[in-house]
Amino acid sequence: MTTAAAGSPRTYQVRTYGCQMNVHDSERISGLLEDAGYVRAAEADEQPDVVVFNTCAVRENADNRLYGNLGHLRPVKAKHPGMQIAVGGCLAQKDRGDIVRKAPWVDVVFGTHNIGSLPALLDRARHNTAAEVEILESLEVFPSTLPTRRESTYAGWVSISVGCNNTCTFCIVPSLRGKEKDRRPGDILSEVRALADSGVLEVTLLGQNVNSYGVEFGDRYAFGKLLRACGDIDGLERVRFTSPHPKDFTDDVIAAMAETPNVCHSLHMPLQSGSDDVLRAMRRSYRSERYLGIISKVRAAMPDAAITTDIIVGFPGETEADFARTLDVVREARFSSAFTFQYSKRPGTPAATMDGQLPKQVVQERYERLIACVEEITWAENKKLVGETVEVLVAVGEGRKDERTGRMSGRARDGRLVHFATGELAGRIRPGDIVHTVVTYAAPHHLNADGAPLAHRRTRAGDAAEAGQVPRTPGVLLGLPTVGAPAAAPAPVGGCAAH
Repeated sequence: MTTAAAGSPRTYQVRTYGCQMNVHDSERISGLLEDAGYVRAAEADEQPDVVVFNTCAVRENADNRLYGNLGHLRPVKAKHPGMQIAVGGCLAQKDRGDIVRKAPWVDVVFGTHNIGSLPALLDRARHNTAAEVEILESLEVFPSTLPTRRESTYAGWVSISVGCNNTCTFCIVPSLRGKEKDRRPGDILSEVRALADSGVLEVTLLGQNVNSYGVEFGDRYAFGKLLRACGDIDGLERVRFTSPHPKDFTDDVIAAMAETPNVCHSLHMPLQSGSDDVLRAMRRSYRSERYLGIISKVRAAMPDAAITTDIIVGFPGETEADFARTLDVVREARFSSAFTFQYSKRPGTPAATMDGQLPKQVVQERYERLIACVEEITWAENKKLVGETVEVLVAVGEGRKDERTGRMSGRARDGRLVHFATGELAGRIRPGDIVHTVVTYAAPHHLNADGAPLAHRRTRAGDAAEAGQVPRTPGVLLGLPTVGAPAAAPAPVGGCAAH
């Protein structure tokens, strides 16, 4: 017996936690399931036939969050025979068979290296009425060869590499995703062209460490060349990338950003700490002077560049002087935004067993001071844009108060969030359209534009949004060979969104 009516396709729902890599993997999971005949469940559907959890293992509470959600589903499944629950992603790769032991009502567990197996595993589990656990140790097929159900009509993720060769002492993810594997440039550009041909205006090039792209085929300038090649793609208006590692950042990438019109002047470059001693303990192979030097070069080439970052507070052994140095670097760097984290101990990482683990109250107090410092700077930087005209790519889900305030929201070219009034164009502006408007107010985390838009351009992405369509891209292969087993795994290395 199944929850789907006789003859009806089975429905599915994907619940995603974690970084951009996971978000894009979930698009592939959806594409695979729809290719296999599943239909996406309505948002309000509390009992889809298949629920897939795509998990993250970066934060300490990731395990509790997953098992809490699995617990909530247990009675739902008990009342609906035939319902299936699958767990994938980094936590699945880490915990493996423990998931079924702790939550025996789970039907399928699959790892980061075998997303493509999911439909077959679901079928096998249903046929055998037993849990299926399949965790591969190395990548067999590059994920971008899989079909993808894109979530947006106007913006798309494109993976240029998977895995990471860094050895950051705080992070578990690359030990789960493996060593870096680079896609061929032709494969990447074909996928970007396919998105642009479907009306997508903005593409984000995605990798654990995007600017080490080319390490597999021996070209340290490959990433800059890739950015320039994206500039030749018709219809592609915005190119972003995340996340680069400061140790691999080269001047040719800065030149490519400055000289390629559709590459946005926005840069997300993780700092992690402003203390050279802490960076050394983190096994981050750059120092604060090198980091600030990159920022100086970026701003010299692109004075309007918006720079964002990641910062970890409370790393083992961090002193008050180390933390003060982080605040100094934040003040000097003048970030437009920062993702701030309290150090999270992850079993299996070198940092988890380091001396000098800090008390929670010390970490919390420093974290609050860091947030206050960051917001003081981001607010000051945002105030500089009051009175300026910004180009906004209209988005979905960016403004939680939009319905109440009568505004719409989107991202400026530099990545800043803009809430704008629609004026007489109310009802005519769609997600995916382009609006030019004047900033009237600045807050630490967003800009407001409360006057009537200066201009509105309808786009193919807006047409698709209005029609309720999203791009579906087939796997892009172009002769990419399967990937063999990696070399022996190094010590646990850098993380998904923390390079």
